[in-house]
Amino acid sequence: MHPTRFALVALALIDLLAFTLTGCSASTTMTAASDNPVPKDALDCAPGELSACGLPSNVVIDMSKVSVRRTEAEWRARLTPEQYRVAREQGTEPPFRGAYWNHHDDGVYFCVGCDTPLFDSAEKFDSGTGWPSFYRPIERAFVATQKDFSHGMVREEVHCAVCGSHLGHVFDDVPHKKGRRYCINSASLRFMPRAEYAAWLEKRALDELSP
Repeated sequence: MHPTRFALVALALIDLLAFTLTGCSASTTMTAASDNPVPKDALDCAPGELSACGLPSNVVIDMSKVSVRRTEAEWRARLTPEQYRVAREQGTEPPFRGAYWNHHDDGVYFCVGCDTPLFDSAEKFDSGTGWPSFYRPIERAFVATQKDFSHGMVREEVHCAVCGSHLGHVFDDVPHKKGRRYCINSASLRFMPRAEYAAWLEKRALDELSP
């Protein structure tokens, strides 16, 4: 094969591999320390491209640190097949398909695994990625993170600290620095309108005061 043609083929294969690993275009930067490709920021992706949030996570969550535990049979009885795939098997739902990516009602998003309030609609924004995005969780103690090295990238996986359900990933690509981009799967969330949430809080307060 002619050297020039060989070089073009090699570059094409590299581009294809980069696209497969990142879910975005092939222009991927490299970390100096590990030479792992850094996931492309969603806000830098062109229409039709996916950010690294679109790839499932292969992390192993330490379930000994969570307070809510269930058997596999109990999890499957509680969750739909899609919720189980995402929340318990670190899956990812397709972009622009989940229940909450374009949801604008006022209220609070709970974990489907344990009914812990995780994100407030006041902190939700349109990242253009096709997944619900939030600047921050309601309470940092309710959301845990760990490094995710799957798919040849370095990402920050997000899961519920109470039951260990996988939520998504978090990125530092919010341009105006109001917070971070918590890229969350709709399948891991359950929405409660604001009035119901206020009643829920009041009931919990009364329950705690009861002898």
